[in-house]
Amino acid sequence: MALDDTLLECHSQGVSPNTVRFLQFRPSAALLGYHQSAEQEIRIDYCKRNGVDINRRITGGGTVLFSPTCLGWEIYADKKTPRIKNLGRDLDRLSRMVCSAAVEGLKTLGVEAQFRPKNDIEVHGRKISGTGGTERVDSFMYQGTLLIDFDLELMLKSLRIPMEKLKDKEIDSAKERVTWLSRELGHVPPLGDIKLAIVQGFEKVFGMKLEPSGLLAQEEALYNSGLPYFQSDDWVYLERRAPETAGHVNAVHKTPGGLVRVSLAIDTAGEFIVSSFITGDFQVFPQRAIMDLEARLKNLSTDGDAVRDEVRSFFKETKAKMSGIEPDDLADIILEAVKKKALVKLGVTLDETNHLMTVNFAPDQLSSQRFDFVLLPYCAKLVDCEYRKAEGCTSCGGCTVGDVNELLEKMGVPVRTVQNFEHLIETIHEFKEKGARGFVGSCCEGFFCKHHDDFVATGVPALLIDIDDSTCYELGKDGEAYLGEFEGQTALKTELIARVLTNLSDKGVLRGLRD
Repeated sequence: MALDDTLLECHSQGVSPNTVRFLQFRPSAALLGYHQSAEQEIRIDYCKRNGVDINRRITGGGTVLFSPTCLGWEIYADKKTPRIKNLGRDLDRLSRMVCSAAVEGLKTLGVEAQFRPKNDIEVHGRKISGTGGTERVDSFMYQGTLLIDFDLELMLKSLRIPMEKLKDKEIDSAKERVTWLSRELGHVPPLGDIKLAIVQGFEKVFGMKLEPSGLLAQEEALYNSGLPYFQSDDWVYLERRAPETAGHVNAVHKTPGGLVRVSLAIDTAGEFIVSSFITGDFQVFPQRAIMDLEARLKNLSTDGDAVRDEVRSFFKETKAKMSGIEPDDLADIILEAVKKKALVKLGVTLDETNHLMTVNFAPDQLSSQRFDFVLLPYCAKLVDCEYRKAEGCTSCGGCTVGDVNELLEKMGVPVRTVQNFEHLIETIHEFKEKGARGFVGSCCEGFFCKHHDDFVATGVPALLIDIDDSTCYELGKDGEAYLGEFEGQTALKTELIARVLTNLSDKGVLRGLRD
């Protein structure tokens, strides 16, 4: 990181010639983008326990995990270089030109790569290199990562990325977003051959001749003087933001075309999308379309019109199709995820908003809703409890229902235990006829997804809170649960539920029925 700054500074002073640099990290390193917060983006404790270094780039963009099987490449050049000067400040064209040099190198190695806007290099739709850059005076530095091999598990454990709620098959789907040299070629070429191919790509595209060299004396001196700062916490933790404001938000819907889950990393301060994963059991043609859309969403404003326009234009331009899902349907799910940040008004963290699900209202419309009763699942009560199949609770402490019941009794808010699917619908309509305007409930995400359309059909606003345990859906017992015959016991997120109910009550949103 110190050498990045040194080479760019020396080039801007006219000391250094146009330069291509390669870099690797051993041990692995989690590298923040310049404007990011380590507390938000990195699992700091895990990295420290497992010998993963943490540092910060001088370039913007998202956090990357640099394992020893990843090769970094960088170019430092003059913006007045003949083949560059006509680009002016058009960063998109500069990205395309620099990436085309790396693409030429990959093609020399036998990999059919190509540039994908905004700043990726991909192979048959799968990302093999992410890129980004910065500038100083009339010089620029542009860098990229080339995956030689890929350690998905280490990445998931080291970085706070929007994949935490994905199921195993969805993680496998997310893994299909990327590829690496050994996967494409069936072997790993000698490192010297990889570097030579990329050097030749830069020589061809930029019309320059590159010669191997060590650091110049002035570069060496500046590097040595700057190194202590780039090793310091002042640099690594330059941006500090509370971890509870980390911008990872999810939304999931069962559509006519299948389940769609949207997971976003958003910059809450700058209000833009850092990265996204769109997964599910839907059909899309061509298969690479979702990966291309995810690339288009990168750095996009979270403004509703911007998101909807981008999704619409993507499908119009590419002629891609999602079976049973319209572009606006997908945009709605993306925006629901974005709007979840409004739920922090309930005293929850952004991560905790992903345990909350809204029906018949958008998360940012919470203040205009009213909730008059609470529904809890029978499966959260003890299997042998006399109230498992009946209303009531003795608050014996044997399950998680008692504390919630006691809180609601103090608030004067009616609570019912839902026995099966039909009982759920009957209860919602019963309270609706009594004048209830909405309810707070607790159910697993699997139940929510399967019965989303049924919830919507009631027309009743609902705020649902995920449960805290293995569910009938995860155990393959959803048929029994539908009939109210699931014999397992789940657990409510009592602390989260209590916090949400208390905040709703304090805001006058949870009131209970009034005679």
